[in-house]
Amino acid sequence: MGSPSRLKQHSALLSACSVATLWLASGAIPSFAAEGSVSTLMEEVQVTARKRADAEILQEVPVAATAYSGDQLEALHTKDLQSLSFKMPNVQLEDVGTVKNTANFTVRGLGINSSIPSIDPTVGVFVDGMYLGVNAGVVTDLFDLEGIEVLRGPQGLLFGRNVTGGAVVIKSARPTDEFSSRIKVSLTDNLDTVTAGSINGAISDSVNGRLTVYHNNDRGWFENVATGNDNAGASDSWFIRPSFSIQLDETAELLVRMEHGRLDSDGVVAQNRGYESTMVRTLEGPQFAPSAPIFAAAFGVDDWDNGKNSFEVAQDDEGYQKDEWSQIITEFNKDVAFGDGTITNILAWREYEARGIGDIDSLPVTLFHADSSVDQSQLSNELRYAGRFGRTALTTGVYWFSQDITYLENRLLEFGRTSITGGGEQDHSTYGIFAQADIDLNEAWVLTLGGRYSSEEKDAKIASIPLNFCTLDGCAAYDFEDSQSWNAFTPKVGLQWTVSEDTHLYTFWTKGFRSGGYNFRNAGINPSTARPYTPQVTDQEEQSSFEIGAKVDWLDGRLRTNMAVFHNTIDDMQREENLPDPYTGVAQIIRNTADATIRGAELEAMAVLTENLLFTFNIGYVDGDYDKVLGDLNGDGVVDGTDLGLEIPRLAPWTYGVGFVHDLQLGAYGSLTSRVNFNHRDAAPYTDDNRGMLSEVDMLDFSIGYTPDSGSFTVSMFGKNMLDEVTEGNNTQLPSIMGGVGASFTPLNKGRVIGLEALYEF
Repeated sequence: MGSPSRLKQHSALLSACSVATLWLASGAIPSFAAEGSVSTLMEEVQVTARKRADAEILQEVPVAATAYSGDQLEALHTKDLQSLSFKMPNVQLEDVGTVKNTANFTVRGLGINSSIPSIDPTVGVFVDGMYLGVNAGVVTDLFDLEGIEVLRGPQGLLFGRNVTGGAVVIKSARPTDEFSSRIKVSLTDNLDTVTAGSINGAISDSVNGRLTVYHNNDRGWFENVATGNDNAGASDSWFIRPSFSIQLDETAELLVRMEHGRLDSDGVVAQNRGYESTMVRTLEGPQFAPSAPIFAAAFGVDDWDNGKNSFEVAQDDEGYQKDEWSQIITEFNKDVAFGDGTITNILAWREYEARGIGDIDSLPVTLFHADSSVDQSQLSNELRYAGRFGRTALTTGVYWFSQDITYLENRLLEFGRTSITGGGEQDHSTYGIFAQADIDLNEAWVLTLGGRYSSEEKDAKIASIPLNFCTLDGCAAYDFEDSQSWNAFTPKVGLQWTVSEDTHLYTFWTKGFRSGGYNFRNAGINPSTARPYTPQVTDQEEQSSFEIGAKVDWLDGRLRTNMAVFHNTIDDMQREENLPDPYTGVAQIIRNTADATIRGAELEAMAVLTENLLFTFNIGYVDGDYDKVLGDLNGDGVVDGTDLGLEIPRLAPWTYGVGFVHDLQLGAYGSLTSRVNFNHRDAAPYTDDNRGMLSEVDMLDFSIGYTPDSGSFTVSMFGKNMLDEVTEGNNTQLPSIMGGVGASFTPLNKGRVIGLEALYEF
């Protein structure tokens, strides 16, 4: 940051924004339910968290959740899931950074720190009822949505495996018979341009259609002082989503959603935060000058302001990332007389491919570069029934999921003299059967009883990277082949008390589990044997959770509060230990490392202070400790009290935020809506040995939007990360020969971004 071209871009856009804002405020244009207005943000959001036949009002559902309607997402200028990362208590929706668009989501202190596609998440992502089988390709751009639900806490009964932290439910806008269309154009100070549109309406008496298209051209944001590029991190992405609803008869409907998209971008933008020099080998022999800043100077880069408070990078290879995906999701709904219920069947297919090169050493030389590819295909089907029998509301169903994954990785080390490749293949299938009954004990009390039985099998073949059995076209041999199966029963018992129409209290106990599995990135050298580590098979991780919550509307609905306290115990916790390795760069050891307890509390509040002023507040606290350590977390070769005293990775103790939304009525000329949000997240360790840290962050966002009395369009100015805070996707330690003591691979997120957006609906 700080280059002349970047300053010119900022100045030009700020000038344009200032003129536009003054022009709008002066009343030069002809009152609106503005983007982000008080009425929009206070509207009752409906959710599908309990998979009932009809969506339910969030305030009446006994689940800790934050939900956004499509209009609210537009009001918050939501570009992707990461845009919501700081807006909810105890939630982190981050891109891991190692491979772009790879989710590294954490909820209530449960998350992973890996981009390995064979590692199952703790937070599941569901798109129109389809579970995304890998984390790769998840943090893609969003547009034309019906809503997003972020469910906190284990959701294993209705959503299955790998949702011990929670679930993110994305719902795209469905076709309707009423004609509508919208166009959105957005431009930021770094020339990140979004052009998107949708058109919806009846095709015939029984068929409705919707077409959504989206294109994002990001010219890049970061300054790479090694190459002189002031716009590193550029990307170009697009998707097209046609969808149809077909009324088969008076009781049956078929909904078909299709999507195809591509991403073409630079590789990861990252820093090396080494701070002390040591000896390294160069092409001319040993030299003294390898600490990250000194190293850069030694190779002609003398203006690198390296460190956690800088956005400058010094990478000799800016790399690339290419993603492509296709998917088809069909949803069949039929109303039946049995229990006055609905049968729903969701059949979904998705294929995802990615290839990219990343500069992992993040220095102006080739000490550790990685070229990787992911090829994944999945097919799933869920058949369920939801209805009511007298006092009992019943949801039950069966689920089946299958996927094939291939992952290959090449590491280019030691100034390009060493090239090693490995990876793995996996065939994976799982099925489940579930039922939940909500029984009305009387008008005020509801008893919830339910359970899910899940079983899965994985067949894997792994080629350890140091053995170099592979190319990026495939592997000639594998040093490990195995097949394992796991099963689990996840019960739930809950009680809900409707004290009044405005007050709902609930409590429940439930269990969840995270799948066992394999490590495709078996890369380390065991110092005791001087051979690659034997690939590990992790057993499933099991969780028991107890929660008490309250959802209350006060003062005739002018104040809304949602509160929850929780206590989770985790047995056989799966961890991805990132340890520096002098031979291969980083060894990622996957194993069951510990038993742990995590507890905490959270509060979300929204208050209408005046007819035109809304106040929002959220706060979350999480505390966790290891109860028993099963593995060597800090890599010192022994399991002892030092390991037991480490902090649980990705557990940020405090998150909180405040915000204001104000509507300024301009009479016959429309309305001006202003929004400002401040959110804080504590620092947290990234790696199990606690050497890698994620920074403490204060995030300040704002927007000012104008809509005329007709409500046909909205013009807004917005700013994100106005304090220009440095945030990281991860912070993985590298061996000292790759940057000195403290050498690291630290992918960065963007700093301050200011933009203009126009949304036209007709």
